[in-house]
Amino acid sequence: MTSRWRDPVALLAVPALVYLVALYALPLLWLLAKSFVGPGGITLAPYADFFADPFNWRVVTNTLSIALWVTAVCLVIGYPASFALARAGAGLQIAMLVAIILPLSIGVVVKAFAWQIVLRRDGVVSQFMMAIGLWDEPQRLLFTETGLVLGAANIFLPFMILPIYSVVKLIDPRLDEAGATLGATPVYRFLRVTLPLTLPGVVSGIAFVFSMSVSMYVIPSLLIGDRFQTLSTLTGRSFLFMRNEQLGSTTAVILLALAVGIVVGSSWLARRLGSTS
Repeated sequence: MTSRWRDPVALLAVPALVYLVALYALPLLWLLAKSFVGPGGITLAPYADFFADPFNWRVVTNTLSIALWVTAVCLVIGYPASFALARAGAGLQIAMLVAIILPLSIGVVVKAFAWQIVLRRDGVVSQFMMAIGLWDEPQRLLFTETGLVLGAANIFLPFMILPIYSVVKLIDPRLDEAGATLGATPVYRFLRVTLPLTLPGVVSGIAFVFSMSVSMYVIPSLLIGDRFQTLSTLTGRSFLFMRNEQLGSTTAVILLALAVGIVVGSSWLARRLGSTS
């Protein structure tokens, strides 16, 4: 161990380590300590008070339900899109990759404000729904849960497509042809061949999107407002407006536990699926 740290190459990691400890580890430790410290010392009372309030349970439900809906929409759209991307020709594939990756260079705030314009009563979505005859009059999707899901899914969609695409492009297309020559139906080939091979990418994409959806703050603040509270927005309100550092620390730790659990669980599942496929 001593000789390893004497290696000059290992010293290159010291600046990154100091940066992570100073800007991530120490603030997280402060949040964790703040959530367990009360007037009388170390206590679990903040967590007991949090889970004893029905409003806080509704906040947790809002957080998980929105994250699940956003993840489901991204999976439904991103799964076939990843196949189209993997099977496209070289020129079209480059164009599709640029179209998927380029929006990531735009800030979340800018995209959220753009979705405010799209989702308002006279926005693109309302006009389109009226044009195809599904709506008789303009309707507002802004400041609704549906609008929040649509806006968040659009922003997080690349994080679903790219992990699945990275797995799909490694699948030999001749496997499907081999199954067809053996008399397997398209549904059987998909369920028994294609889907199992793509599950590691699917799990990674779900983990990315769900972990970001469960902790998003700017998007719900701009697209649905304060009437719909999630753990992240409640954390922000506790620190910025209510000046309740203990409540903010408690909600932040709960949110961190959810995110870490998702990442660890998905990593374990992805390794299991990768080893069995």
